[in-house]
Amino acid sequence: MSLKIFTACLGTETNSFSPIPTGLELFERTMLVRGGDFGDRVSLFGLPLITWRERAKSCGWTVAEGLAAFATPAGDTTRAAYEALRDEILADLASAMPVDAVMLNLHGAMVADGYPDAEGDLLIRVRELIGADIPLLAELDLHGHMTQAKLDASDALIYYKEYPHVDAVERAAELFDIAEGMLTNGLRPRMSMYDCRMLGIFPTTREPLQGFVSRMKALEQQPGILSVSLVHGFPWSNTPEIGMRVLVVTDNDQQLADNTAGELGRWIWNHRADLVAPFVDLDHALDRVADATGSSRPLILADTADNTGIGAAGDSTFVLARLIERNIGGVAISPLWDPVFVDVAFDAGKGARVNVRLGGKLGPASGNPLDLEVTVMDLVRDAEQPFGGAKAPLGDVAWLRVGDPEDNENAIDIIVNSKRVQAFDPACFSVAGLDPLKPRALVVKSTQHFYAGFEPIAEDIIYMATPGCGSMDFAAIEHPMVSAKLWPKEDDPFK
Repeated sequence: MSLKIFTACLGTETNSFSPIPTGLELFERTMLVRGGDFGDRVSLFGLPLITWRERAKSCGWTVAEGLAAFATPAGDTTRAAYEALRDEILADLASAMPVDAVMLNLHGAMVADGYPDAEGDLLIRVRELIGADIPLLAELDLHGHMTQAKLDASDALIYYKEYPHVDAVERAAELFDIAEGMLTNGLRPRMSMYDCRMLGIFPTTREPLQGFVSRMKALEQQPGILSVSLVHGFPWSNTPEIGMRVLVVTDNDQQLADNTAGELGRWIWNHRADLVAPFVDLDHALDRVADATGSSRPLILADTADNTGIGAAGDSTFVLARLIERNIGGVAISPLWDPVFVDVAFDAGKGARVNVRLGGKLGPASGNPLDLEVTVMDLVRDAEQPFGGAKAPLGDVAWLRVGDPEDNENAIDIIVNSKRVQAFDPACFSVAGLDPLKPRALVVKSTQHFYAGFEPIAEDIIYMATPGCGSMDFAAIEHPMVSAKLWPKEDDPFK
């Protein structure tokens, strides 16, 4: 059977409290690909599109590839940027028609000026263009928002199951299975959403959520159930439909979808307190570092609030300043975003001793800039680190050392880079020449995506409740556009 599908990508993860606006140039610096020309460096959000292309061609189908655009998480997307990207995708689709199905790779937490549910708006417009009978399916990040608009416009939605996101390709393959079933075997997806009324960040690498992911996969093997997603949501977006939800897709069985979503959602609510990562305040975390001796593995300290992956700047100095104040050495930090000083470091050269005003550039959430004397230990152009089967560029990097350049036990090392990105893998240290096994502690600017890469080398992993625009005090985050009652803002929002 000769069929034709259309694919495209649009997304970003919007932190409404980030000082960094999301405009067209940020998409261009992150991922802006036309005609499927991804080149050698494919980002995480390009992988599903390549998966669908290969699967479709193996079926003998034609693939029309529209715009693929993704931006590093930051603040609200400008109206001009969103409308330009949306309209280009719609124009690509119109040019490709007639098509037999549309498959979109979205994030789900994109908030634009005038569009609190930007990707919901895109899905609605795609549906208007293709009509009611053409299958419309989408893959989304589990930190996206599950909104009524997305549900109503789509035939099937699948969200990542894992945090860190190591399963984008697996979920893409599952979505294609559903699309293929709709086009060749008369499959008729039915979806149901259950609102858990919860805000938070919930790693899937620890129990009980690790077991819940296994339970979702087991349910998908039962007759009639096509997909089960736990949509964590993104707590730093100021948008009305925020919070955790369960989404179930069945084969033409609405009652089964409703019952399964409700059962799973109530289980999540009943176990809510156990799902949250054990956050530790900064000084208690540094006490662990000060007391650490003799291990061949480093402690891993997550600077959770300065994670560029949740829209933070990546240049905060709170942890570094406290390490200096407490005279705690043998610690390395990566990556600290300061493109201005990276240029200075390359001008100075390897081995140079220079004075620097480091970090703290993007406002109060970044802390104060620190005036330091550092040694430039090494310099690397165009560095990258692996993530989820893709490559994440670090840009140009400089390894700086505070303290005696010959004193590994007492110095503080800082990997400064030119491209905003979080820590995914120990390569964010080693690519700059620093052996990640040498320090007694590694401070990673990340919330959870570091886990898959760093857990194999870790003595222990400590999630720090650090200051910044990614605060983990979810009860205190203000959401002017949200009227729904949500835990932990409310003890029991179901009352």
